[in-house]
Amino acid sequence: MLCRVCGKGRTLVSAAPGVCLNCIRVRPGEALAVAEQAHAATRRAFALPEMPPQTAGGRLCPLCSRECVIGEGQRGYCGLRTVRNGRLVNLAGTPARGLLTWYRDPLPTNCVADWVCRGSRMQGFHNLAVFYESCTLNCLFCQNWHFRETRVTASGISAEELASAANARTFCVCFFGGDPASQMPHALAAGRLLARRGVTVCWETAGMSRARLLDYAVELSLRSGGCVKFDLKAYDDTLHRALTGGSNAPTLENFARVARRIPERPDPPLLVASTLLVPGYVDAAEVGRIARFIASLDPSIPYALLGFAPHFAMGDLLRTSLSHAEEAEAAARAAGLTRVRIGNRHLLGADYPSVG
Repeated sequence: MLCRVCGKGRTLVSAAPGVCLNCIRVRPGEALAVAEQAHAATRRAFALPEMPPQTAGGRLCPLCSRECVIGEGQRGYCGLRTVRNGRLVNLAGTPARGLLTWYRDPLPTNCVADWVCRGSRMQGFHNLAVFYESCTLNCLFCQNWHFRETRVTASGISAEELASAANARTFCVCFFGGDPASQMPHALAAGRLLARRGVTVCWETAGMSRARLLDYAVELSLRSGGCVKFDLKAYDDTLHRALTGGSNAPTLENFARVARRIPERPDPPLLVASTLLVPGYVDAAEVGRIARFIASLDPSIPYALLGFAPHFAMGDLLRTSLSHAEEAEAAARAAGLTRVRIGNRHLLGADYPSVG
C-alpha cells in the first residue's frame, strides 16, 4: 500500500486511514487531511454525520465530549440524537430508552479485566453483557462495526426491562459496545437497579463521556465491586484522530479523573487499561508513551495489550505478530507499570514481512 502523503510503499499501511505512521508523526496536518477523508467515507456508508455537527442556533447535546450542536432535523455524531421542534430527542425512545442488545456470558469470560477481577473465579455464574449500539468515535479498526447497521427506531429497551434480565446467577454486568458514553443516562439507570440487586457493575469504554456522568459510573463500580475499563487507543493525539476520528484529550482527562479514586478501593482494581496493537500504527514506542502516562498516575494500574485482527475499514492489515506484542509488553514494563499482560494471544500471527 502506498502512503498518500509520502508516496512510499509500505506493507503495514492500510487503505484507511491511507497514511503511514511516520507521516502521522512528522507531517500531521497532511496526514490528518487524508485520514479525515477515510472517516467521512465510512460515516456516509451508514448515513451518519461525517463530523460532530456545530450548527448555529442548534441544541447542544450534553451527553458526551463530542459536544454536538444539533440543528432542526439533524442527527448527532452517535446517530441517536436529533432535534424536533427545537427540542433534543432520543431516537431510541422517549422517555430514555436504550438502543442495545444483551446476552449472558458464562464466567470466567474473555473480559479485558478477567485476570484481575473477582468474576474470573465465579464459575457457575454469568456476566450480563450489555452492548450499546452507538458510539462517540469512528474507529477504522472497529471489531464490532456491525452495530452501525442497526435500524434506529423508537422501540428501545427501558432500564427496568434490562435490569429484569438479571437472575440469581448474574454476578456482574458490563456496559460496553459501541460505547456506553452516548447512552449514559440509560446505563446509569440500569446500573443503579442492578447494583441494588447485588450485581457488580463494570464499564468498558473509550472514556468519551461527560465527567459528571463518569463520576456516577465510578460510584456504582466502587460500591458494587466493579471496575472501569478504559480503551486507550493512542497517546499521540494526531494518531488517535487518524484512527478514531476524534481527539483523545477527553479520554486521558477522564482516565486521570478515575485514577484519583483508586485509593478509595485498591482491590479489586477500580481502573483497568487496554490498548489494541494495530500493526503499523500502534507500535512499541506508542505503547511506551501510553504506559508512561498510566504509570505517572499509578504504576499498579493493570494494563492489557490486545492482538488485532483485520476488521471494518482496516481489513487489509495483518494480525498483530507475537514479536510486536512482546516488544509492546517490554515497553510498558520499562515505562514503570507493574501489571502488564498480553491478552487474546490466540489472535497473534507470524512476524511481519519486511517493509519498504
